[in-house]
Amino acid sequence: MIRVLIADDQPLMRTGFKTVLEATGQIAVVAEADDGAQAVELATRHDPDVILMDIRMPALDGIEATRRLRHKVLVLTTFGLDEYIVEALRAGASGFLTKDVPRQELVAAVKAVANGDAVLGPKVTRQLLDRVAHRLPQTTPSTALDALTDREREVLQLIAGGLSNQEIAAALVVAEPTAKRHVSNLLGKLGLRDRVQAVIYAYEHGVIERGRGG
Repeated sequence: MIRVLIADDQPLMRTGFKTVLEATGQIAVVAEADDGAQAVELATRHDPDVILMDIRMPALDGIEATRRLRHKVLVLTTFGLDEYIVEALRAGASGFLTKDVPRQELVAAVKAVANGDAVLGPKVTRQLLDRVAHRLPQTTPSTALDALTDREREVLQLIAGGLSNQEIAAALVVAEPTAKRHVSNLLGKLGLRDRVQAVIYAYEHGVIERGRGG
């Protein structure tokens, strides 16, 4: 059973999400919050597998709440603007969906995030970063990069280019499990949650050139 916390300042929206998720018989909504501060408090108390987090809420917005948590967060909002998506991802969210998402996609996204996957793929993330590059901090050096092997640096560049594990394996001429192990080692060394976070890290630390995404 996947345990979910829903944070949204609209009671009807919370009820709708809860109804859809619990109808699967595989997901339980363990807590509901009507602002970001309460979401942080309830997440600490209930330790859910996934948090559905609205972006615009009173007391503390969803982006700042996400930044304060170490849980898996799936951001939901009526605002489909690039800068909100990027800020949510930079804060640590594992995915982004608009509130009018079809119910089957909502359920699939919750299951994916609970399983450790990112809902928004690295390639899409790179495209978003390119579009809002002028709003991001200037590239900064990172001592963590010095701890990477040459192969891990290469893997970081390939991830930042939006390649899957299978594509990385082909590019490096190695078996897919080996590529997956390289990715896991890389994320561990840099303290990153997932591949999307790796794209953002590479972008902000000058590993890849800004404005060159496909």
